[in-house]
Amino acid sequence: MTPDYTLAEGCPYPQSTTSVQLRDGTGGGLVLLQDTQLIETLAHFSRERIPERVVHAKAAGAYGEFEVTHDCSDITSASFLNTVGKKTDVLLRISTVGPERGSADTSRDVHGWAMKLYTDEGNFDWVFNNTPVFFVRDPIKFPSMNRSHKRHPRTNMPDSDMFWDFHVGNPEGIHELMHLFSDRGTPASLRHMNAYSGHTYKFTKEDGSFKYVKVHIKTQIGVRNLDRETAVKLAGENPDFLVEDLFQAIEKGDYPVWDVYVQVMDPSEAETYKWNIFDMTKVWPHKDYPLRQIGRLTMNRNPRNYFTDIEQAAFSPGNMVPGIAPTADPMLQARMFAYADAARYRLGVNYQQLPTNHAKVPIYSPFQRDGFMNFTANYGDDPNYVGSTLKPTTYKTAGNGRRGGLSTLTEHEKWTGEVSSFTSEIGPEDYEQAADLWEVLGREPGHQDRFVGNVADHLSKGKSSKLRVMVYELFSRVNKDLGSRIRAATEEIAL
Repeated sequence: MTPDYTLAEGCPYPQSTTSVQLRDGTGGGLVLLQDTQLIETLAHFSRERIPERVVHAKAAGAYGEFEVTHDCSDITSASFLNTVGKKTDVLLRISTVGPERGSADTSRDVHGWAMKLYTDEGNFDWVFNNTPVFFVRDPIKFPSMNRSHKRHPRTNMPDSDMFWDFHVGNPEGIHELMHLFSDRGTPASLRHMNAYSGHTYKFTKEDGSFKYVKVHIKTQIGVRNLDRETAVKLAGENPDFLVEDLFQAIEKGDYPVWDVYVQVMDPSEAETYKWNIFDMTKVWPHKDYPLRQIGRLTMNRNPRNYFTDIEQAAFSPGNMVPGIAPTADPMLQARMFAYADAARYRLGVNYQQLPTNHAKVPIYSPFQRDGFMNFTANYGDDPNYVGSTLKPTTYKTAGNGRRGGLSTLTEHEKWTGEVSSFTSEIGPEDYEQAADLWEVLGREPGHQDRFVGNVADHLSKGKSSKLRVMVYELFSRVNKDLGSRIRAATEEIAL
């Protein structure tokens, strides 16, 4: 059935292609302020863009499902994980991090992996990356790190010196730099990409016990990457190459599938483990904590409207369901605030009411009322203050009266100590895993050479010779020959 054309308030209108004008018979005319259609059209056009994300602006998105494949009731009471074969609807958004929304998606960058699971106990968000580690472990550095990857405040262009100046001064990120400048920094497609929690989470049970976990999401069709030259070529030919690849694969029914795993650590082991398990610059080696599969992720439907489904989607690590809980990971704690705060700025205080963010379970949160763009009945005349006897509320309990099944403080987590500034001291252990990754790259023919070329190409674009020497020294701490190889390759490009 063909819809009747109306204005925004539903009023029928006879046509949509011309404005109302006072004609003078010579072909000219005066536009009239009474033309509601013209005013609506122009005013809305000036306002149809919303602030793009400060990071993760360029993205592809899709819908699908998460299916439990293995019993994990021994480590979590999460409802969506409690039955093998149980399926949960999912929204997935995969993005670059630093560049703007209109940038080329094959640019060398970390890729974000944001996933909203619409569970039967509310929305649960996984906000991961395609690398298992990160550049910093102190959240105060996060804004500066991202600014160093963006445009120079004077030239308005990406700046190699700015990039390396930050990382030389914050060498705890060397492990992540090793990932970024390997082939892994330029995925061949989003379907051939893995994702990792990076953070340490807790899987909790109703009795208050818990395990520390890291999550790994691994593509079933294998990881595949681009070399630097191919990535640059594609950036010029089709800046939306990765977005198009995912969209077309799903349209054709070639649904991408990932297996979902966890590494599991007992709290008692955390106290004596070689590395701080809350340090986001470190991994847990698989030989110590092997992967354990819990589920499978299949993306099988493209968005109907990108803006409403993907651009307005908002994710936060703070969105956790019973059976999942945060840890003392400093970066996780900060992100639990920052992501929701960014969504309130970008989309408005009631962003959870937008269809793409709205939970698929009944919601009763009467203490969040009013505000811009409230789309609901706003809880009518229900009391909007705590402790009301006029309309009491009930609270879901799970085992031992623990509300929501979230972990309570245990002997392991009774923290003591002084409050002071955090100093991210650098030690030999900060280069150990980077050195291991360098050896891993050596197992694939030519990968170490491509790594050296990628760093040298980026570094050669800078102007500071002093900074280049500092970068050579930084990589020499990973491997004594690596710094000299990067020096030689950089100087060759600069000739």
